[in-house]
Amino acid sequence: MDKNTIDPAKSIPSFYAGQSIFLTGATGFIGKVYIEKILRSCPDVREIFILMRPKKGININERLEKMLSLPLFDKLREKQSLNFKKLIPVFGDINQENFNLSVVDRQMLIERVTIIIHNAASVKFNDSLKYAILSNTRSTRDICILAENIKNLIALVYVGTAYTHLDNPFIEEKVYPPIANWRKMIKVAELLDEHNLSIFTAKCLDYFPNTYLFSKKLAESVIHEYSSSLPCAIVRPSIVISSLKDPIPGWIDNFNGPMGLLAFGGKGLLRVLYGSKCTSQNQIPIDTVINTIIVVTWKLGLTTSTPTSTILVINCTFPDEKSTSFYEKTLIMIKLLKKIPLEGMVWIPRSVFTESSIIYYVLTVLCHILPAIIIDSVLKFLGHQPMILGLQRKAYVANHALKHFMCNEWKFDNTNSRNLMSLIPSDNREIFSMDLSDIDMTKYLRVHHFDNMCQSQGYPRWLS
Repeated sequence: MDKNTIDPAKSIPSFYAGQSIFLTGATGFIGKVYIEKILRSCPDVREIFILMRPKKGININERLEKMLSLPLFDKLREKQSLNFKKLIPVFGDINQENFNLSVVDRQMLIERVTIIIHNAASVKFNDSLKYAILSNTRSTRDICILAENIKNLIALVYVGTAYTHLDNPFIEEKVYPPIANWRKMIKVAELLDEHNLSIFTAKCLDYFPNTYLFSKKLAESVIHEYSSSLPCAIVRPSIVISSLKDPIPGWIDNFNGPMGLLAFGGKGLLRVLYGSKCTSQNQIPIDTVINTIIVVTWKLGLTTSTPTSTILVINCTFPDEKSTSFYEKTLIMIKLLKKIPLEGMVWIPRSVFTESSIIYYVLTVLCHILPAIIIDSVLKFLGHQPMILGLQRKAYVANHALKHFMCNEWKFDNTNSRNLMSLIPSDNREIFSMDLSDIDMTKYLRVHHFDNMCQSQGYPRWLS
């Protein structure tokens, strides 16, 4: 991306004044925090169109109203409640071709949108190959097709993942060669049924541990190809966790991945973990991710792009020199739990790490399955609902999904990210901070992860 035409004197809030944003993935973790930040910190934004679909009998307007009632939006509700009116829900679904947009809505987006943030994705590791490609790869193609028709587009930011190139121990801020022809893969996913496509899954994935990462890497190839005619950028967050400070310290709305395992371990139920004691896990606070997306959009919108411009790629990752292993985080949490135990702990928290599948299986049976059967039998005898075995099954599935990341380690280039930080106007640097160089990991875990578990009594939704 050319830098010579950017005007660093143009503040970020003033850049967003009058802009119309189209956001996909608005009801997800990143989407909700992005909406709150933009409306509060860039209050003169014109409007935000958010792609939504009905869910569990609730229409899109009701879903939006329910979402805005979350504590996440309390600060905005108190000081700038009128900005909620700038949110415009648009009926659509990333699983459907062209998002199943109506003709009227599509034309409205073409006429009014200036910025697209494509954040929507199916993030389940166990999705079928067909579903993952249609949700993550085809939707990216369709957002690019829509972008080509938008009259005044100045930026298209694609939110990917830092783990799409796992065959490289050091992941650079560049687009890597495609692993397959994304057009053919979309066509195959559209034509073949789930059963027939599942036969080819193992061959298609090759070194990829799941369909999510495979489909997201294909999506990067889509963005790269369209970047010759569109002002595109790619933001690659690592594992997104609770907020550092904005708008609420420790905000998180899910307990997926490592956070779920920590919470489960905090109850004393997770005694055995498949993972290495030595490998570091790269986790990034949600507010750092949001600020990165906002600043990347600002830079892209103030930069003149040409067909020969290099696409801007940002690895939104925790500084390698500051990263700690999941084992180290576990030890910190155990120390904290000794001082302030969670309510209803089953055992004193302690976990054994192993990279041996045989040892893991044996210890899982001895330390998880057999005690769970005994406890559930007692619960049933006392007239209560058996639940421990079901929880252990969920923990096993979660650990199995993450084992590739808990046994391997990657380093990330952050050159573009540092350069981007240097461009932020001085009076904007605090509110749109991307700097994690002075973070105290022990304090972060104490204030954010641990307190969050205590407030929820240690019971994440996926454990209930």
